[in-house]
Amino acid sequence: MATVEPHRVRAGRGVELGLLVLALALAVGAYALVGLGTSDEVPADVLGYGAGLAALALGMHLVLRWRAPFADPVILPVTVALNGIGLAMIYRIDVAYEGAGKDHGFAGRQLLWTTISVVLAAAVLVCLRDHRTLRRYTYTAMVVGLVLLGLPLLPVLGTSINGARIWVNVGSVGMQPAEFAKLALAVFFAGYLVTHRDTLALAGPRFAGLQLPRARDLGPILVVWAGSIAVLVFERDLGTSLLLFGLFVAMLYLATERVSWVVIGLLMFVGGAVVASSVFSHVAARFDAWLHAMDPEIFDRLYGGSGQLVRGLFGMASGGLFGTGWGQGRPDLVTYAESDFIVPSLGEELGLTGLLAILTLYVVLTQRGMRAAVGVRDGFGKLLAGGLAFVVAWQCFVVVGGVTRLIPLTGLTTPFLAYGGSSLLANWIIVALMLRVSDDARRPAPAARGVRPDEPLPGEVEAGPTRVPAASATRAPGTGAGVGAEPDDEHPTERIGGLA
Repeated sequence: MATVEPHRVRAGRGVELGLLVLALALAVGAYALVGLGTSDEVPADVLGYGAGLAALALGMHLVLRWRAPFADPVILPVTVALNGIGLAMIYRIDVAYEGAGKDHGFAGRQLLWTTISVVLAAAVLVCLRDHRTLRRYTYTAMVVGLVLLGLPLLPVLGTSINGARIWVNVGSVGMQPAEFAKLALAVFFAGYLVTHRDTLALAGPRFAGLQLPRARDLGPILVVWAGSIAVLVFERDLGTSLLLFGLFVAMLYLATERVSWVVIGLLMFVGGAVVASSVFSHVAARFDAWLHAMDPEIFDRLYGGSGQLVRGLFGMASGGLFGTGWGQGRPDLVTYAESDFIVPSLGEELGLTGLLAILTLYVVLTQRGMRAAVGVRDGFGKLLAGGLAFVVAWQCFVVVGGVTRLIPLTGLTTPFLAYGGSSLLANWIIVALMLRVSDDARRPAPAARGVRPDEPLPGEVEAGPTRVPAASATRAPGTGAGVGAEPDDEHPTERIGGLA
């Protein structure tokens, strides 16, 4: 006779702690190697630096043990490793800038932003007890996302840097609202699509093997397309435009599994970008720097030229297969090496091998996010986790594709690696949300309690020699549900008390 043995789900916190030790060793080791490569001695503050990183990582680990014990054990160590590598590279660029007499001190500020970001991510895990709570704020998230995208256009707050108007200054602190807009819009897309996915997936005619959507179902994609083109035209930000539209099309495909939406989305964005490049000069300059990067006229152009791009390409070429080594390259020759062009800086000193290893970490992070999306039981969680995992991968593709001339150069920053407080804060919140969804996905279902043969089933009460449902025993004829009746479960998320 076959028997079914109960399967005990391992929380994985011990595995996470072991991986965190490796991630911290990688981060602190890189910091020490930078000192050896630049000054032939280990930095004097390496012990304090390592202790600080370890305190942040261990604190986040303890929060997970407390609030999300079944969260994926790989997500946090991968994130700590990426953040640590980025800190070491920014410190190395600081040393080069200081030697060249340029503005420096980015590493200290990035370490401060790392501390704030980890604390904020821990706060999200503590306060957000159930990710489905966010579904209540679907349209609120839409409004917040649109407001954040429009903030840089305000004459008082908005600031234009290098031709792109994507910054907002509040006192002495600058931020990129688009980094937080992608979070709000991911929540909106997930909430909207989980409600309307049946209509978007099933209705519409078929043509050339593709099931096309109805004309009235094109409304949402037209609105998002118009918004992304507006960002491209008015804020002169190709990266954010491409990121937001790609996020929506990807989540639309996750919700409907219709290839036609991807085809339509690609055609719409490419068509809009081509038209914008022929009408607006700043968009045309981006395409000229991409297509004719080696032309002397475009290389020497003061604004919108290809000098930064070509120097980054030469830096990666000089790194070769194994790189020049930590502290042995010349990343200071490329402008904004600590932010927009940190990937070429890493490629020069770590080589193609090191760069592929870093990209593999992003692949692992994306895969674990997608795995959480597959395992979670509710549609909103599936779309939210899938969208957040995609946005990390898509942003990496846009950045790496830009610095390698695969696509036009954008102003996006590499998640966790590049200097920038807004990007770091937003991406650590993404990690916290993926951890929260993965905790729900991996958490075992409550075990059924055994019932004795003479014991009433749950929901039944003794009524003489027979058993009757508890609702019937407490309900008068012709009346509604009684005291013992279960509430209507058609909208379960409306009753979730997820915020503690």
